[in-house]
Amino acid sequence: MTTEAVGFLHAFAQALSALSLYPEGHVSRERALDNAFQGLFDLMSKDANPAFSFLGDEVIYADRPLREFEEWGWSRRMSDVGVQRLEINDEVTRGELEEFLDDVLARMTYQAIDTTEARQTRPAGIKWGIVGLEGEEGLPQEITEATISFTLGEEAEAIRWMHNEVTSGRGVPLGEAEAVVRALAVAMHGDQHLVMPLLRLRNFDEYTTTHSMNVSVLTMGLAEWLGLSARDVRAFGIAGLMHDLGKVTIPHDVLNKTGKLNESERAIMNSHPVEGARIILKAEQDMDLAAVVAYEHHIMLNGGGYPRMKYSRECHHASKLVHVCDVYDALRTTRPYRDAWPPDKVLAYLEERSGAEFDGQIAHAFTRMMHTWEPRLAYVDENEPVPV
Repeated sequence: MTTEAVGFLHAFAQALSALSLYPEGHVSRERALDNAFQGLFDLMSKDANPAFSFLGDEVIYADRPLREFEEWGWSRRMSDVGVQRLEINDEVTRGELEEFLDDVLARMTYQAIDTTEARQTRPAGIKWGIVGLEGEEGLPQEITEATISFTLGEEAEAIRWMHNEVTSGRGVPLGEAEAVVRALAVAMHGDQHLVMPLLRLRNFDEYTTTHSMNVSVLTMGLAEWLGLSARDVRAFGIAGLMHDLGKVTIPHDVLNKTGKLNESERAIMNSHPVEGARIILKAEQDMDLAAVVAYEHHIMLNGGGYPRMKYSRECHHASKLVHVCDVYDALRTTRPYRDAWPPDKVLAYLEERSGAEFDGQIAHAFTRMMHTWEPRLAYVDENEPVPV
């Protein structure tokens, strides 16, 4: 389906260009529209209800980024005029596709005027709208809202595969990590409300997978709450996803021990930040931030924690965010040696330890975020739809 999706988007862009250059009825305009509709027909022969997300410079199809379009200028232009989500059903006609393209082009050239009429004549086979936060400024609010249905099954499976790749010595698959974080970012903004989808632990053996995904989601949510740029939100999300990568080196009997760890087992467990940073730094790609966070995420503000640093220094801002999110999800999850803590108890612990274990401003921000966004927090099983 990816080949057909790429072909359709190329024809789609050519049609937009043709509509901007030629008047209605011109042979070049009609040919471009025919090609776009044929491209859509070819795509829909494989995918009856194709859906695309245009998030800045990123194009996502079927919950996966299309790397062929990382420098595609039309994506940002579509996103800027409110076409951040595009869903097409099997009833679409060539005339509806032309009407949609005309509407998009009008918005891009500031010629859209009567939005009431536009809503009344909106193509039935095409649904489009904003993917963003409720009340976000600068977005046209008159358009139809698009809804997205997500599960976290593919993302969880991708994380398990990543961990297996690392365990097998084949290195860190950064591309897949980026794809998971992009998909999570889309899932978090599936409606005009932010959703923080957290994976429910099925069994103790899957803790590292579940925890990695949840810390990534919580870190991205906190980064947004603090007003970081979209690029930094995703970078912090990748760091959160990889923060416990060193645990793939820990024997399962130590990782999931039901009783208290002895001294040698504790030493093995406490080695995972160093091992994680070492694994990430061996990768050919530039993942310095993820390596730093993997190394620092258990270091406390007062110098406690591990690994012990010979000379005290301040940890990276991303490490401070991941540290808070890491502890929150860990305490909220049932482990072999203890039950899960209730949310209020965990947030009280973060507040109590702020300024000593955690950066005070970040811990306070996290608790405010969780109290404010608590209605949009959703614990789901892997194949359970994320509520939007």
